[in-house]
Amino acid sequence: MKKASLSRRVLGAFCIAAATTAALAQGPLPAKPLRIVVGYPAGQTVDIIARNYAAALTKELGQPVYVDNRAGANGSIGAQEVKKSAPDGSTLLLGTLGQMAINPTLYKKLPYDTLKDFAPISMVSMGPLLLVANPSFPPNNVKELVAYAKTRPGKIDFGSGGNGITAHLAMELLQAQAGIQLNHIPYKGSPAALNDLMGGQVSLMFDAVPAALPHVKSGKLKALAISGLQRNPQLPSLATVDEQGLKGFEVNSWVGFLAPAGTPQATVDALNAAIHRAAASPELVEATRAIGSEVQVDTPAHFAAFLQTEVKKWGKAVTDGHVQID
Repeated sequence: MKKASLSRRVLGAFCIAAATTAALAQGPLPAKPLRIVVGYPAGQTVDIIARNYAAALTKELGQPVYVDNRAGANGSIGAQEVKKSAPDGSTLLLGTLGQMAINPTLYKKLPYDTLKDFAPISMVSMGPLLLVANPSFPPNNVKELVAYAKTRPGKIDFGSGGNGITAHLAMELLQAQAGIQLNHIPYKGSPAALNDLMGGQVSLMFDAVPAALPHVKSGKLKALAISGLQRNPQLPSLATVDEQGLKGFEVNSWVGFLAPAGTPQATVDALNAAIHRAAASPELVEATRAIGSEVQVDTPAHFAAFLQTEVKKWGKAVTDGHVQID
C-alpha cells in the first residue's frame, strides 16, 4: 500500500510539474520569432527605429525579433496586415502619427480603425519639427511671421513633402491658431520641398530636425522655431512656437507599438515591460537622438488615451485644412 501511495504521489507531482512547465513554456508571449511590421520603406525614420528596437528586444526576450516592411498607402497596408494577424503577441505594428492619427480623417475608406482594431502597448519615441525659412524671408521668428502674414493673406507660399503629411498639417494648425492664411505648395517628398525652399521658390516649411538642421548650420536656411514644448538640445537658443506667443502649440512626430485588438492583457503587459527595458539601453537612446527624436515610453493605458487625443487633434487639422486624399 505504501508503495502504491508513493507511486501515486510521484505521478501526481510529475503531472503538476509537467503542467507548470507547459504553462511557463507558453507564457505571455508565443515561443516563436516576433515580427515588427513597418508600413513604410526601409531606410525611413520609423524603419530605423524599428530595427533598433528589434535588436534590443531580441536581447531582452531571448528570441528573434525581426522587421517586416509592408509599405504603401501612407502606412495603411502595414496597419491592415497587423489588424488581421493573430492576437498572440507575435505580430506588432510600429505605428506612426500619420498612420494612426492623421489617416483616419484623411482617408474616407480606411481599412482599419485606430481606436478599435489595435491594442496599444507603448509609445517609444517622439521628436519635434523645425520651422525653417529661406534666408531672404523677412520674418525671423513666429511673432514676426504672424504679423507679416496678416498683411499678405494667401500670398506666402509654404512647402511640404505632400498633402496630409505631418509637416503640412503642422502648418495648418499654426495658421488656425495664429489666424493667418498661407498658400500650400505640396511636393513629392520633403527633399524636393527643401531644395525649393533653399532656392526661394517657397518661403518656409516645417520639416524633421535631422533633415533641416544641416541646412540651418550651413546658412542655406534660417530657423524660426521648434514645434515641441521643449527646446531642442541641438538648437538650445531657438524658442518654441509656444514660447513665441502661440500658447499650447505642440507638434511632435511620434511612433509607438501596437498589437492586434484582442491580444491578452498579460501579453500586452509583458511586451510593455520588455520595451521599457530595451528603451533603457544607452545605445538605443543615442541611436534615437541621432535621428532627431527622444526615447519616450509609457503604459498601455496612457498610450491608449494619447491616441484618442491625437486622432481628435489631427482630425480637426485635416478638416480645417480641407485636405482629402480619396
